[in-house]
Amino acid sequence: MRAIVSVKKYQLAVLIVSLFFLQGCTHVAKPAEGDPWEGMNRDLMGFNDGVDRAIMQPIARGYQYIMPKFLDAGITNAFYNLNDVGVTVNDFLQGKPEQGIKNTWRFIINSSFGIAGLIDVADEIGLPRQDEDVNQTLAVWGVPRGPFIMMPLYGPGYVRGVFGRAGDMALHPLTYVSAFLGGPVGWTVAGLNALDIIDARADMLGLEKVVEEAAIDRYTFIKSGYTQQEDYLINDGVVVIPELDDDIEDESLYEGLE
Repeated sequence: MRAIVSVKKYQLAVLIVSLFFLQGCTHVAKPAEGDPWEGMNRDLMGFNDGVDRAIMQPIARGYQYIMPKFLDAGITNAFYNLNDVGVTVNDFLQGKPEQGIKNTWRFIINSSFGIAGLIDVADEIGLPRQDEDVNQTLAVWGVPRGPFIMMPLYGPGYVRGVFGRAGDMALHPLTYVSAFLGGPVGWTVAGLNALDIIDARADMLGLEKVVEEAAIDRYTFIKSGYTQQEDYLINDGVVVIPELDDDIEDESLYEGLE
């Protein structure tokens, strides 16, 4: 039996961990699928982990230590607000005009009443943040994701996602500010991009212990989690539960996920 359910974003992490261990119990040895570059990917993950431990983690911890929580939240909101430009474009490209219109208003409201997005006013009036990008748009258009790849300094993804990230950069407002103005403004944009990376890394500090304690094989765990998160986003929160034995028919198993 296979069930398709809609889950909320805060339930996704629990679902990913549960499915990972379910697969680990039912398949003792399974060849990697869609990962012909596994050896290289593992080496690159080791390189990324080394750079992260030596540079990014200390900077992120220092940032988290000195940054007041309200300001940290405001900076995160402001970068999300800039990203909403690309989200809106992808809404329309994916054939979601209603969501695109809502995200247009979300950007206008937060950019004005939310003081350049520092305060997420739109969320308070029923316009929550959406997560759409070029990778999801390419998936909707039928572009295959290709092999799994661990990118230097950037992390996990698929070949389609590499082109997706290039598209996301092309849709980001700061890209155009830096390209057309340059000079001191360009250096300011570079500083803002660095701040965005540090802020995002600081927000993920709490996940490290979970990954280290849960993962039997860290590489497989990260790949599995990333893949399921990508599928979740592409399918707009609809998750396919793996097939169970035919004699298991109790739909109440999935009630907690709805």
